[in-house]
Amino acid sequence: MRGAIVSACAPCLDERAVFGWDVGGAHVKVSRVDSAGVVTDVAQWACPLWQGIGHLQRAIDAAAARWPDASVSRARHAVTMTGEMVDLFADREHGVRAIVGALAGRLGDDAVFYAGPGRWLDAAQSIAQWRSVASANWLATAQYVATRAPACLLIDIGSTTTDIVPIVGSRVVARGSTDAARLVTGELAYHGVVRTPLCGIAHRIAFRGEIAGVMNEWFATSADVYRLTGELWPPHDQHPGADNGPKTVAASCARLARTIGRDAADAREDEWREFAQAWRHAQLQAIGASFEQVCAAHPALADAPVVGAGCGRFLAAALARAHGRDYVDFGSFARAAADAPRDAAEWIATCAPSVAVALLMTAASAPRRNEASTRAA
Repeated sequence: MRGAIVSACAPCLDERAVFGWDVGGAHVKVSRVDSAGVVTDVAQWACPLWQGIGHLQRAIDAAAARWPDASVSRARHAVTMTGEMVDLFADREHGVRAIVGALAGRLGDDAVFYAGPGRWLDAAQSIAQWRSVASANWLATAQYVATRAPACLLIDIGSTTTDIVPIVGSRVVARGSTDAARLVTGELAYHGVVRTPLCGIAHRIAFRGEIAGVMNEWFATSADVYRLTGELWPPHDQHPGADNGPKTVAASCARLARTIGRDAADAREDEWREFAQAWRHAQLQAIGASFEQVCAAHPALADAPVVGAGCGRFLAAALARAHGRDYVDFGSFARAAADAPRDAAEWIATCAPSVAVALLMTAASAPRRNEASTRAA
């Protein structure tokens, strides 16, 4: 009898793992989810895509080496992206075409591309409908969060950007659907905790009780700030410093000093740490302005909690505290396997879009599994 049940279900069941891919301009993030919707592993690779499509190919190689079952026919693949924006490509359409081609060429027909709630496109469809696929990773995360938190403000702060997405009545109610529109509504802010140049955060900054102008040069990045505040987890610190120098406290002090025309020797380390706090405050204010713009557009979310994701979600938690809101970590929304790496929860929250697309695809196939089980019974 047991054999008969397996036989009856086999045509409808797909017990292969699902790999969720988030292909950004600076990183590739991949999550492995089993057929029961349990996250078994998550990884991130630096991928400076603006330097060439070869960086994406190497990230795909790394994923294949880490997970032998990620090969064609042994797994399913759900893909979302933002990397089409990098200036390697003439425009976004060419970017989508190149990224889809690179992934489909390696992952085959088992790769589908996220195009919004309930929409999964194959490679040819993704190229034809590229606007639906381009920079949709924020929507994947928000769509999944909406299944877990019916009213909230999702704040995903990564290495480069911040997404602020309102969710009301278990629905994503963002006013913008493209990067261009979301930059207007405040739902996208170009602030991150690793790659943002400090001259893009503030033009004037406090140091030793005075307000100094900031040099408009690529002297330091936000990673220098959060190395000194102790909030940047070293595994998240995957890109070179502005001067390609060491990623140490001393080197970060030197880079911060240059932003106001000084040398590291001009002040003590504790003073540079205090200076880093001034930069942190300035970035939090900048992100906070976008947060307040989004909140103002959605009075129904006046008391809603903040759901934090991304490697910079410590700033999302700080925003929640500043506005008297509860804070919920995205990592609590996904179940990690008992034998998953010890830091799985950290990576789940950091790589939220890749986890989200994998779980959304797994959930999409669940009705077929349940229907098959009912017929077999």
